[in-house]
Amino acid sequence: MTKSAPAMTVPNFVKAKSEGRKLTMLTAYDFTWAGLFDAAGVDSILVGDSLGMVIQGHSTTLPVTLDEIIYHAKCVTRAVRQALVIVDMPFMSFQVSPAQAVENAGRILKETGAAAVKLEGGENQARTITALAEADIPVMAHVGLKPQSVHKFGGMKVQRDEYRLLADARAAQEAGAFGVLLELVPRDIAAQITRDLHVPTIGIGAGPDCDGQVLVSYDMLGLTDGFHPKFVKHFAELRAEATRAAQQYVAEVRSGAFPDDAHSHR
Repeated sequence: MTKSAPAMTVPNFVKAKSEGRKLTMLTAYDFTWAGLFDAAGVDSILVGDSLGMVIQGHSTTLPVTLDEIIYHAKCVTRAVRQALVIVDMPFMSFQVSPAQAVENAGRILKETGAAAVKLEGGENQARTITALAEADIPVMAHVGLKPQSVHKFGGMKVQRDEYRLLADARAAQEAGAFGVLLELVPRDIAAQITRDLHVPTIGIGAGPDCDGQVLVSYDMLGLTDGFHPKFVKHFAELRAEATRAAQQYVAEVRSGAFPDDAHSHR
């Protein structure tokens, strides 16, 4: 009988950096995929507000509500046995005040069983990150391209302001964040931030020098259509396979080939 790996915790997540072990993270929004990714050995599962785009069909993450992210996080935590589950704080669930952020993050952890939250921001959210850390709510910061600020940035663009990126990452760490996600950051700047911080950096479109990587699982699996950013690699082509399977099902039902005797009860 093989012994299962110990569950990933926030301290072990942080410790991976000093051990030189790369961290892996994928998004998940439901029981089935979360269970598969957990069984595959992923270190962390992010219940991302990207669900607004890949699940709900919106053009941005902005419409996602606190109740919706909590619903999806509940589905995920029911399946996960080993991975660290982190939940995104949706747009306007933390921006009003640190007190609002603590209340909403507390709801997320209490109602879902997740271990941590993630919020977009660095220096501008330092007071909020500190308030969460002081309430013993583990928080990861998200700097670089912040999808909730898409209108401010004028689109999903690579962020190249080295001073601002370094300041945001340092401020997040000093405020108490246990990790920093770097999105759409040039490789050399991401490498500098990674060297500069003692907490792990998780990259998405930030090059190989970060302490770990995250991808939206639907992109990783080749399920999304018409979205081909440079940083995404398809590790499968499930969209094509699912389409083929559905077409075969339609054809066999219409022809009478399914169900046959092997798929019928007597």
